[in-house]
Amino acid sequence: MRGLTWAGPDRALGSTQAVIAVGAALAALALFVVACGSGGTGARDEGPAHASAVAGAVASPSPSPAERYRRVDPVALIKSDPEVSGAVKRELKPCNGDEYPVDVSYGNLTDGPVDDVVVNVLTCADAVGLGSYVYRRDDGSFRNVFKSEESPVYAEIDQGVLSVTRQFYEKGDPISSPSGEIVTPYRWAEGRFAPGKSTRREYSKSAGGVPTPAPDS
Repeated sequence: MRGLTWAGPDRALGSTQAVIAVGAALAALALFVVACGSGGTGARDEGPAHASAVAGAVASPSPSPAERYRRVDPVALIKSDPEVSGAVKRELKPCNGDEYPVDVSYGNLTDGPVDDVVVNVLTCADAVGLGSYVYRRDDGSFRNVFKSEESPVYAEIDQGVLSVTRQFYEKGDPISSPSGEIVTPYRWAEGRFAPGKSTRREYSKSAGGVPTPAPDS
């Protein structure tokens, strides 16, 4: 048996351990390849991180201010509105050239699909408010949802609330100098504007007509 060498117990044990180590490495590599081939991402495929990603994908963004804004022709809106009185329509005439005495403001008052439109019709001579109106967009067109023709009147948007100011006169007051004003907030509820608590202000006769609060009568 010359030419053969006995490895002995120690060398045989070392060879066995090497074979086991190589086998373990190959098994780990095979598992890694299978995971990559299946398109998985390990632990990230489950749990809160995956759920939040799905929720973010289906969430719809809020409309931007540019998407909510729809400019209107206020004169055409008033003249075609059957809710506006004939007296106001007759007074709605150009003051200079083709400029009409109307004030227009846009804002979210009714949670509609686009901004609501507030229109005030004034007189040319002294800008006395003849009528105030609010239009809400429904089914592709603007619909009258509020009107006040108790002249002098003026409506505006105040922090998401419709604020309507009505001036009042005492006996002997000239048209240019009312005695005061009553301001009423209106909030949209159940498909209509509901009035809140009014504030009465009386103008000072000696301080250039500066309004001063007065107790409600």
